[in-house]
Amino acid sequence: MKTYSIIKKFSLILILIIFPNTLSYGKNIPSSFADLVEKLMPSVVNISSTQTIKTSTNQFPFQFPPGSPFEDMFKEFNKPTERKATALGSGFIIDKKGIVVTNNHVIQGAEDILVSVNGSTEYKAKVIGTDPYMDLAVLQIQSDEEFFPVAFGDSDKARVGDWVIAIGNPFGFGGTVTSGIISSRNRDIGFSRYDDFIQTDASINQGNSGGPLFDLNGKVVGINTAIIGQSGSIGIGFAIPSNPASNVINQLIEFGETKRGWLGVRIQQVTKEISELYNLEKAEGALVASVSENSPADKAGIKDGDIILEFDGKKVDTMRTLPKLVAQTKVGKKVEVKIWRNKKIISKRVLLGRLESSEGFKADKTTEQDTNKYVFIENLKIYVRELNKDDISKRDLPKNTSGVVVTEILENSPLIFLSVDDIIVEIQKIKVVSPNQFSKIVKDTINKGQKTLLLAIYNSNNQRSYLTVKLK
Repeated sequence: MKTYSIIKKFSLILILIIFPNTLSYGKNIPSSFADLVEKLMPSVVNISSTQTIKTSTNQFPFQFPPGSPFEDMFKEFNKPTERKATALGSGFIIDKKGIVVTNNHVIQGAEDILVSVNGSTEYKAKVIGTDPYMDLAVLQIQSDEEFFPVAFGDSDKARVGDWVIAIGNPFGFGGTVTSGIISSRNRDIGFSRYDDFIQTDASINQGNSGGPLFDLNGKVVGINTAIIGQSGSIGIGFAIPSNPASNVINQLIEFGETKRGWLGVRIQQVTKEISELYNLEKAEGALVASVSENSPADKAGIKDGDIILEFDGKKVDTMRTLPKLVAQTKVGKKVEVKIWRNKKIISKRVLLGRLESSEGFKADKTTEQDTNKYVFIENLKIYVRELNKDDISKRDLPKNTSGVVVTEILENSPLIFLSVDDIIVEIQKIKVVSPNQFSKIVKDTINKGQKTLLLAIYNSNNQRSYLTVKLK
């Protein structure tokens, strides 16, 4: 009994000793950010941009119909008016000569830009360069004075749970400091094709846009850009990571524009169904829906239907990863691209082009097609006809394109994502050459007990993509 009592007391002492020690594994919570903020405050600026907005004010509670005789009679009461609109934002100085970084949407369309330093002295600023795709802008303060710059940190080393400080100009209250932690990384919120945001719970509101997100070393790890919610911050703010941002900023300073890498492929997500058809272990990579003619990918031998798994030594885990990797790679660099083709991995060497020099996406011509020579595909409940030379010419398709044009889709068709005038060019990775051949492949697939069809199509905008169809 005495021994048990001793063990019990000893165990209790161990618990009291061990428990506090478990709390010391992380860094100590700062008692104050005051010293750090005092050093950083002179480098954070408030930005005010103005532009002229033209409006037409109707003095009457009704609108005269076009061509009405009263329209001319009362037009003097409906004169266009002009007003000045002001946008407020934040920014930070990265060079002692007065180079300022902010968001593009803060100064977009601005006629005059004023930068306030230390909440007092105002300077005029001019735009060095902008990048709407990543929502970044670089300004030059028009002054011969020397300023206090801050430096970028390594956003790749920023971890979820790290302390961060945001300084900015929310609702015009300049020099506002808030703190929080990094809530998440690599957030894709549908803001742009290059979404890779740091999420933070540091309070960010309207006017914080373009301001810095600092780590506890006083380095900029993010540029505050977006919030969730109509009325301001609800504890979820988003910042552009410093690493990709600084790459773009350096280009804007050097060239006044961006120079992003260009591969020349249209891609789509690799779904579970597609991965099963391709015999991939899991749904990963980016499926090449189409390859632009004479693009770097085309010259390297990358083909429609390839799945890109790795780019320049970096894994492509999802479709959204590839554009970011390509854009951040230097123009003219030779990179290795690993792709999945015919149930094996092969490598291609690609000489990257420049995105800004490519033709980009264009609105292609579309015309109504004749419905002659149509064939009813009973299992799919659609009518199709053969693609002809006139179709290829009018739609400006590659000359060797073959396939069938969808002319009618019945209500009970499983092809719910298909539209009339879409062109089916592949089925089960087999090139479609005629309606009869297409119909036969559908029947053969069903007879083999397969439950999924893989179609390659051109839609009405001439965009090539893959669709999977579940068969009953």
